[in-house]
Amino acid sequence: MEFNEFDFHPTVAAGVKAAGYLTPTPIQSQAIPAVLKGSDVMGLAQTGTGKTAAFVLPILNRLMQGPRGHVRALVIAPTRELAEQTHETIKILGKQTRLKSITVYGGVSIKPQIQKLGTGVEIVVACPGRLLDHINQRTINLSKIEVLVLDEADRMFDMGFLPDIKKIIKQVPAKRQTLMFSATMPDDIRRLAHEVLHTPVTVQVDHAAPASTVAHALYPVDQHLKTALLLELLRHTDTDSVLVFTRTKHRARRVGEQLVRSGYRAVSLQGNLTQNKRQEALDGFRKGAYQVLVATDIAARGIDVSSISHVINYDMPDTADAYTHRIGRTGRAAKTGDAFTFITREDDDMVRAIERVLGVKVERRLLESFDYKKPSPSRDTEFARPPREPQRRREHTAAQKPKGYNAGRTEKRKPVTAEDKKTLQKNFASRRFTWSTANNSRTHNPVA
Repeated sequence: MEFNEFDFHPTVAAGVKAAGYLTPTPIQSQAIPAVLKGSDVMGLAQTGTGKTAAFVLPILNRLMQGPRGHVRALVIAPTRELAEQTHETIKILGKQTRLKSITVYGGVSIKPQIQKLGTGVEIVVACPGRLLDHINQRTINLSKIEVLVLDEADRMFDMGFLPDIKKIIKQVPAKRQTLMFSATMPDDIRRLAHEVLHTPVTVQVDHAAPASTVAHALYPVDQHLKTALLLELLRHTDTDSVLVFTRTKHRARRVGEQLVRSGYRAVSLQGNLTQNKRQEALDGFRKGAYQVLVATDIAARGIDVSSISHVINYDMPDTADAYTHRIGRTGRAAKTGDAFTFITREDDDMVRAIERVLGVKVERRLLESFDYKKPSPSRDTEFARPPREPQRRREHTAAQKPKGYNAGRTEKRKPVTAEDKKTLQKNFASRRFTWSTANNSRTHNPVA
């Protein structure tokens, strides 16, 4: 089957041709016809299978008919990175349609988003939290929504967005087309699908196991030797772009710094970065300015870089599903890739869970040139957080006089005697009221 067999509007078909799309992926060939017919769809497909285009193209095709200038399609994504990736796909495939799209997410000023929404857009790609901000401020109108897409539904549930999703769904028309895509199908997602989808068409592609284009290997190593093993592995492996996953933001930053000190073009991507810094890291990795990107799971979905040849799990993920999401960054678009995972003695249970998903026993590897017997240091010098600098007491100068009544006063004051108090009270009372003998009343005098 070829893309030209779909009955797309000529301007949408032109965008497909300009993007170089020829043969649809399995998820695209199954989902696109159902979406074009107007059916609700439950799509089970892991990352890297082309599912974004599977819903973007039918949406563009639908919106070519009907009014412009108000929000008619809403795509909800779990992360800013995924929202930007979807927005970019809409821009590429819809370049000739003149349909307008906007991303809505937190971490950046809300004012430019309000201004763009005010100009009239047809497609909004949003993260739940900031979308609710717009709803509460009444800066977005969802009453004209025709198509609602819940992308990476399982990831949104993992991140605790389910209550927000339900609030948002209450704001969109009940009569709509709903598309839900998920890499996995836990019970909570099944319940959500049952609530929001109406007689859906279910399409499923390679749901049980990660992509077959990825080769897997486990590297047993003690915790204190992980960074040394990573450096040794990079030295002895022919790689293109490499994505390294750590468990925490702090570890991502420190591993990235170690790689830079060792001469690698590396950068870290973690939640403490501003949105501009995150986008700069992603763009640099995508364009090849950085060879290695060290990230937390926040980046496991939303990174669309076709040149990633290796995913290295510096830390074992918490679940087998998370493993699937991580390694979905390589072996994309029919290319091959490698997934290397560092394992310690504490990871045995998770290794067995991953092997059950893969259906095979994963190869254990050792590097012959690596010293696995190096003893552990007496204290953690690699990931120990630096001590806080002691807070010095501020000394006031004549030019920096502290604020407040008598603040910073050091001179000795004369003690107040009982006689002084009586005099003060008498003077104060005499100033507050004036007695009038004419009408036997008193008048309040405001104290200046």
